[in-house]
Amino acid sequence: MASMSAVNSKMLMLFSGRAYPELAEEIGKHLGVAPTPMSAYSFANGELFVRYQESVRGCDAFVVQSMPAPINEWVMETLIMIDALKRGSAKRITVVLPFYPYARQDKKHRGREPISARLMADLLKTAGADRILTVDLHTAQIQGFFDGPVDHLFAMGTLARYVEEKYADRPMAIVSPDTGRVRLAERWSDRLGGCPIAFVHKTRDPLKPNQVVAHKVVGDVEGRTCLLIDDMIDTAGTICSAAEMLKQSGVEDIVIASTHAIMSGPAVERLAAAPVSEVIVTNTLPLPKEAADLDKITTLSIAPLVAKAIWEVFNDGSVTTLFGGLS
Repeated sequence: MASMSAVNSKMLMLFSGRAYPELAEEIGKHLGVAPTPMSAYSFANGELFVRYQESVRGCDAFVVQSMPAPINEWVMETLIMIDALKRGSAKRITVVLPFYPYARQDKKHRGREPISARLMADLLKTAGADRILTVDLHTAQIQGFFDGPVDHLFAMGTLARYVEEKYADRPMAIVSPDTGRVRLAERWSDRLGGCPIAFVHKTRDPLKPNQVVAHKVVGDVEGRTCLLIDDMIDTAGTICSAAEMLKQSGVEDIVIASTHAIMSGPAVERLAAAPVSEVIVTNTLPLPKEAADLDKITTLSIAPLVAKAIWEVFNDGSVTTLFGGLS
């Protein structure tokens, strides 16, 4: 006999980093697959160690790792997990990053600055990642940084369904906190039936991160419930200053909708004092306890969407159809 044949069936295996195992477990419940047991710990000097307790040979591996603080530790753990899968002969490695690290450093504002979002993509590829699956990138151009397929998921559907159910009977306006999110505001407007769009004109000092100065609201917002949208809430300086400007413009109510609740530093205190009735976020990142205890914060799960996308990738289906062809 000059050759042999074998019938090989595809095998999906789910792996969870230590940053946010609750999200990976929830995704696993929707898939009907439990995360693979893994030994992971840190040495006294901070070095990380990972070992999978089951064979990964020939599997279609999905590594779920969100990126809360300390973000650099979880980036390194992800790279080590990928390397362990590669050396364990996994057939394909897809890295599921609900929150893509360093996404705000996607271009150079001045000379001698890094493009760290591109560096992250290079590190993932070098470690052995074949594919990236992520949610609401800060800018869509980051998809082109990775030399391989990138599945870019949108949380707008999850957020919009909640907004439609709760605020459908009110006259609304979609407000972008700056000019950079106007395109996103247009998508929200289309989804909610053509609501008016407005944006807050602001300036930012490149030498002072997380600090902005809002100037005025451009658009028709008076007497309306304003949905203030953004991709992330970090220190909440941008979103809260925009909310203050809207309040001065005579709006009826202010609701915030954002995908990534980073909630650094004074974010919870600022949101608690801000003139907003509700802050709607997803669970791409774990909420700090003080944020989870804040009554005005509502958290929606992204796990069903991520699980559907993983299933489509595993079955060589179409992720784009999950969003009606939106790209």
